[in-house]
Amino acid sequence: MADSSPFNEPQEIIGPESAEEVVPADFEFLPASFPGVFIVRPPRRKYWLHLLLFLVTMLTTTIVGARLQNQFLTGQPMFIEDEGFFSWRWALADPRRLLLGLPFSAALLGILMTHEMGHFLYALRYRVYASLPFFLPAPSPIGTFGAFIQIKSRFPSRTALFDIGIAGPIAGFLVAVPLTFVGLAMSHSVPIASDAAQSELGHPLIFQLVYWLLGMMGFGPSSHVPMSMLALHPIAIAAWIGILATALNLMPGGQLDGGHMLFALNARWHHKITRLAIFALIPMAYFIWSGWMVWALGLWLMRRHPPVPEWP
Repeated sequence: MADSSPFNEPQEIIGPESAEEVVPADFEFLPASFPGVFIVRPPRRKYWLHLLLFLVTMLTTTIVGARLQNQFLTGQPMFIEDEGFFSWRWALADPRRLLLGLPFSAALLGILMTHEMGHFLYALRYRVYASLPFFLPAPSPIGTFGAFIQIKSRFPSRTALFDIGIAGPIAGFLVAVPLTFVGLAMSHSVPIASDAAQSELGHPLIFQLVYWLLGMMGFGPSSHVPMSMLALHPIAIAAWIGILATALNLMPGGQLDGGHMLFALNARWHHKITRLAIFALIPMAYFIWSGWMVWALGLWLMRRHPPVPEWP
């Protein structure tokens, strides 16, 4: 996700009295050889913070992955309730158990990293200043709240906005699909009465297509076995999460990736469609899943999109 909340007005500064109003606090500006003219320097990257958050997120996702792998190998349900979703006591009781969680952690963080680096590299291409990815560790069912980059300079054009916005979802999806092949090929069928089947997850269309292709090629469970009778390998669960995150980021509104793309295509419609998306999520939260209310609140908080030049 590309967070554009710190967007600012144009960075060319004329006159010292306007410098503090235009330049964000974490930018430093030095006097040039001409009085009243300032040179804006981008803030120094806090590499230590990015690395620390990544390592902590690796730990939290590995803890989740260790329990998922243990449940998969022993034929038990995916999530258990003895310690909630985040079984850190169980995982750390024997550090060797953490090795079980590495496939899930590597797959999930690989998708998230690729997604954010898609944004980052296209930001470099268009000379837009962006931070490195910030990973968000969390004691949640997947061990993280995702990742994001911060855009700290304005987009030069709506073409740049569209390309930077769409680069992340495309990059993440291109990694999630091969991992779906690997994860489903390593999954196995379970008796129809078993609690180990993860039918409560639901299966996106790309999962159904990959599962059918694997059956045609003779890999993994037979395509004649319903997906509702599959115990998903943790790598498949990581791919499922990555595909879900990609879809959520493509919602057309606010400062999500889909919102950036919508603003680039039609800025006038951005505000209207954002409001429509918020109103649509509220009944969905009541009738389908309460988590949609969180997304509705998030869209409302970042409903305003910073201005971007229409030309070139």
